[in-house]
Amino acid sequence: MPTDTAPSGAPAPEDFDFLMATRGWILFPGALAGGELAAMRADLDDLYDRGRELQARNGVAANMEGTAHHLVGNDNSLDRLVDDFPLYDWVERFFAGKFILLSFGASLNPPGSKAYVARPHRDVRQFTRDVRTSLNMLVMLDDFTPATGGTLILSGSHLVEAMPPTDMFLRLAERVTGKAGDVILFDSQTVHSAGENRGDARRRALTLTMGRPWLKPQIDFPRFLPPGQEGRLSPKARQLFGFDARVATSLDEYYQPPERWTFKADQK
Repeated sequence: MPTDTAPSGAPAPEDFDFLMATRGWILFPGALAGGELAAMRADLDDLYDRGRELQARNGVAANMEGTAHHLVGNDNSLDRLVDDFPLYDWVERFFAGKFILLSFGASLNPPGSKAYVARPHRDVRQFTRDVRTSLNMLVMLDDFTPATGGTLILSGSHLVEAMPPTDMFLRLAERVTGKAGDVILFDSQTVHSAGENRGDARRRALTLTMGRPWLKPQIDFPRFLPPGQEGRLSPKARQLFGFDARVATSLDEYYQPPERWTFKADQK
């Protein structure tokens, strides 16, 4: 059975470096204030119901129950999370430089869910070990308890390319629990899964992935966001949505002074 891991204090910078290098993940208790959590839960529930209809209409609903994807562009609390991005300095420390948002999704983990997130997996297509390409952020919107499953993480698995057998994963993984507002950062190469929810309600979490500016995000955020939203974004949100990491589409767009480059010089 997985070992339970409860919240502890935020790490010192040198502890962060060591734990991310060796364990592959860190829990930040109370990273988000309680005021926005209720709004995030309500906005997520609404967007999930709309996305679920589209999944069914397009014939991809099987094994996707309780999952939601690309939850931005609706001028709500989830957009505000990007504008005031949590743990920004810690993420930048992990990459030793700038980063962009690769995906912004959620796992609602309803009781009895058989969705793909319940299987041990990595959120990368290629194993790169010491080359840090992407980082996951899990924002707890509800309490994570042993009854609601928590999140299972296999410490150190970001250092080993071979995927562990499922029975080994379940035996050795740690069950990370916590309170609404706690945040987990983990190397995307770390093997993890949603724990089984044996409760009677959803156990909601936002699941974000950040990466190097030269990586392709799962969706083209500059085109995905509603027209006119770019002008209302903070400089940090522009960076996260990839407005400073675009590919030029013409020579006229390419031959521009540095302040108008589509890929900013400090995106490194």
